[in-house]
Amino acid sequence: MKHQSIIHYFSNAVVCILLASAILYLGGCKSSEPFELKTTDRTHLSEPQPSNGHIERISEMSGTIPVDSMLNSLTLDEKIGQLFSVPAYGSFTNEHDPGFLRLKRLIRDYHIGGIIFFRGDVYGQAILHNKLQRTAKLPLWVSQDMEFGAAMRVEGTTRFTPAMGVAATGNPENAYLKGKITAREAKALGVHQIYAPVLDVNNNPDNPVINVRSFSADPDLVALFGMNMIEGIESEGILATAKHFPGHGDTDVDSHLNLPVINHGITRLEEIELVPFRKAVNNGLRSVMSAHIAYPNVSTNGNLPGTLDESILRSLLIDELGFNGLVVTDGLEMQGIAANFSPGEAVVLALKAGADKMLISPDEMTAIHELKRAVQSGTISEERIDRSVRKILSLKAEHGLFENRMVNTDDLSYTIDTPEYRAISERIARESVTLLKNDGNVLPVRDVDYLNVLAVALSDDQSGSTGSGWARELRKYHNNVSFHVLDRRTSEEEIDEMRKDAMKADLIIIGSFIVVRSSQPMQIQPEQLEIINELTAGETPSVLMAFGNPYVVRDVPDADVHLMAWSASRSQIDQTVPALFGASHITGQLPIRIPGMYEIGDGIEMRQSTLRYDTPEAVGMSGDSLLAIDMIMQEAINDSVFPGGVVAVMHKGALVWNNGYGYYDYSKTKEISANEVYDLASLTKVVATTTSIMKLVDEGLIGLDDPVQQYIPEFSEGIKKNVTIRHLLLHTSGLPAFKVYVDELQTRDEIISAVRREPLISDPGEEYEYSDLGFILLGEIVEQVSGRRLDRYVRTEMFYPMGMYSTHFNPSAVGGWMSNRIPPTEIDTVYERGLVQGVVHDERAYYMEGVAGHAGLFSTARDLAVYSYMLLNGGLYAGERYLSDSVINEFTEQRSELSNRGFGFDRKSSGFSTAGSLSGPNTFGHTGFTGTSIWIDPDRETAIILLTNRVHPNRSYGSGIGEVRAKVADTVLGSIVSDKEQSL
Repeated sequence: MKHQSIIHYFSNAVVCILLASAILYLGGCKSSEPFELKTTDRTHLSEPQPSNGHIERISEMSGTIPVDSMLNSLTLDEKIGQLFSVPAYGSFTNEHDPGFLRLKRLIRDYHIGGIIFFRGDVYGQAILHNKLQRTAKLPLWVSQDMEFGAAMRVEGTTRFTPAMGVAATGNPENAYLKGKITAREAKALGVHQIYAPVLDVNNNPDNPVINVRSFSADPDLVALFGMNMIEGIESEGILATAKHFPGHGDTDVDSHLNLPVINHGITRLEEIELVPFRKAVNNGLRSVMSAHIAYPNVSTNGNLPGTLDESILRSLLIDELGFNGLVVTDGLEMQGIAANFSPGEAVVLALKAGADKMLISPDEMTAIHELKRAVQSGTISEERIDRSVRKILSLKAEHGLFENRMVNTDDLSYTIDTPEYRAISERIARESVTLLKNDGNVLPVRDVDYLNVLAVALSDDQSGSTGSGWARELRKYHNNVSFHVLDRRTSEEEIDEMRKDAMKADLIIIGSFIVVRSSQPMQIQPEQLEIINELTAGETPSVLMAFGNPYVVRDVPDADVHLMAWSASRSQIDQTVPALFGASHITGQLPIRIPGMYEIGDGIEMRQSTLRYDTPEAVGMSGDSLLAIDMIMQEAINDSVFPGGVVAVMHKGALVWNNGYGYYDYSKTKEISANEVYDLASLTKVVATTTSIMKLVDEGLIGLDDPVQQYIPEFSEGIKKNVTIRHLLLHTSGLPAFKVYVDELQTRDEIISAVRREPLISDPGEEYEYSDLGFILLGEIVEQVSGRRLDRYVRTEMFYPMGMYSTHFNPSAVGGWMSNRIPPTEIDTVYERGLVQGVVHDERAYYMEGVAGHAGLFSTARDLAVYSYMLLNGGLYAGERYLSDSVINEFTEQRSELSNRGFGFDRKSSGFSTAGSLSGPNTFGHTGFTGTSIWIDPDRETAIILLTNRVHPNRSYGSGIGEVRAKVADTVLGSIVSDKEQSL
């Protein structure tokens, strides 16, 4: 072939020189060396590890080709074809599909140089990419619009919050990471150029096309975040594209539908619109996309669209700003162009104006034909075409496309949408949430304050399913949410149901899913707004959550809460709802102005104060490592340590693991789920009794050195008068470890009376003797001081307001919804209780009506995670203080010279510990005889909860429970990647 014969005239040395010249020609090119951290603040993303899979290297033009020689070898038809990028959809395509055959014909017969992929999926796009590359003589330049991450176009990839949400985080590094991860996935898919970021300054609230696609209404913020995103993209060797020059932010017309006209003069453009572009060009910007907008007071060509206007591209961008990179047109099929210019005319004018790459011509074959005729007639020179083709070929050479143009499909499964990428995207989404109004301190929402919630998903479509994922997420955090959709298909009957639920609601939450769509108004439709106003007209507090167009708050100004969420993606919803309930920090700052309401920089900060449900990677843990828990639990079940159990892991405020294993009993007919309610046994000592004492100490109603005789008259004589609350908590009171009592005494009053009269076996403070009896007395002291029995006191003061709804004494009395979730403990043949299920296993607590200071409490792993988080959060939960930070520290630190215990709490022991070998020295918690444990490492902000019924069917089982606890703990702590968010 003609091209191949040319190749062999040139040595590799010449190739290198010519390629270097080509890169210098483009100007401002970034190095494609592997990414290195530029600052210590930047989150490191290590390179994906290559697989051993075969990488195809298919090219009809073997070797590396000097660009100028290659250009000279091309025919005019081949040169013209290189200027065009045609659309393709990256989903499965049959070989005989007309669309696929048309693409092949354009590539083969019209020498098309580029593909722009639209919607598709990972493997569909990769396979089609390779098919099309095989068809092309010269490698195809592949591009894609990825403003919101690769997931904007490719299903199965990582989705990011829109630009405006990224700016709301206040951290430009988030823009860098967004760009870097997007580029990584683009590269894996064979994409060479990303049409992002948007550098438009969105200073027009009625802009129907830019909106959240822009970083801000502040040109300096747009520049800052835009340049960081560009750097992130280009750090991976992918070409970024700033758009839409010279600015699409101040329009109220969508250029997809018509030609917008901006009447500002050059002075105004210099002050606002051009600021981000100028800074980006000075920072080495390599590609720009033009805007189909007329600027009659800047141009000498009246209302000619900027894409076709030499005054805009040649004079302003290239000459004035000094840009010498690749200029790409916006889609030429858009009505701002196509309605007024023929396909060929648009291309000729765009080339004359200074554009290089023609994107999505409405009729490529006609445009190519007309462009060739224009060259032949002298309307445009071949040399002008050569200038653009040289840029395109230089980029293809720079990206190594003449050596390897194919996608390695073997690597896609570990280079796309990794857990680490998702964790970063979700963190950015979480940090983007912006609270602008919180009248009446509605947030954080607590069940106890708002028992009934009405959630209305407001949409401008007619699917009927909008907001269903939002409703599911709301119900994770609130038990009683009624949900309705208000869209264009909502019937009068459904609206009546909304009205009825609104009458019963204690809180109304409006989720606005009004998106920016130029084909219809951006705000709430008048008929919908009338209904919203009716629902919120009373005294019931209301919340507006804007999942999309942020300016919609202008329609509902009187809502008590305005919360910005920026997009309606599932990831954004999942990361926004927790903020409503105090389960994540709210730190976002508004990057735009909402006229008459809010200014740039507005935002109310609110710290996390409730447990969040999240992934291990979101808090710096390895989900892969945590999978070892599955094997530990399965082996224990196989060895009959217990028939089943639940493991929960809470780290840095997030419940990242909560899984059930095995069965209720050894018949293996009923599986364990994560929400089973277990008999906690001696965990009662800390979760109920110690916590109650802590609260009473906090309130000054009890002192640690108060004599017990002050509350228990039987301690008024002999050495018993020296026993204090401190002694009882530290198990140094002198009371014996255990007394059966119930062989003869089987009423609550009889047992309590016997414990009160029990003689000491040593002087107070002299010996450590772990004693249930001391905690039975502490439970009685709680009742003496508070005037309420222990179960009612701790339920009212702590469990219920904290949302620990499955934490009860005597759970079988609560109702079937709870009693049906309780695995059995022992089959009791001594006291003839038979199968013990739904009632306390401990005999003394059983005969004490199920309520005692040492045993009797039942709970779930989730509720214990809530309890753990409250302790780690300094006693705060859902914005309410339950304990002081000082009393928590006092009770959980070592407080005895005779043992390593704190007040009530056990602590990690030296040598073997069921808290594991990796837990820190400040780890505290407790274990329970039935096979339960909770260990909290405050230095790592981690709680490890294991609930089992290891005493089933009798106490001879479960001898290996200590080793299981330690293995689980070490697996959890070993899965912590670092104390700082990292990836890979």
